[in-house]
Amino acid sequence: MQNTEVLNPDNLPDEFVREEIVQWEKEKNRRARKAEFRDNGDGTCLERFWAVPVGFERIRRITGYLVGDLRRFNDAKASEVRDRVKHL
Repeated sequence: MQNTEVLNPDNLPDEFVREEIVQWEKEKNRRARKAEFRDNGDGTCLERFWAVPVGFERIRRITGYLVGDLRRFNDAKASEVRDRVKHL
């Protein structure tokens, strides 16, 4: 729950808010960037969560090898990638 921005205008108990954030992070296997809690007035609570974006790396198949980036390619492999026909 570190660095999570919490919006709690109805002053719900801090322990409840903490538990809900921890539970959401565990269920989604993501870290919450922002969380909002509002009391519905009927014993229920509206909860909204925003997750920290997940970075990804493009993977390509080049002559039988799965690679993430092209930095370690020699000149021949790099030119093979440059000379490829792009299909749209």
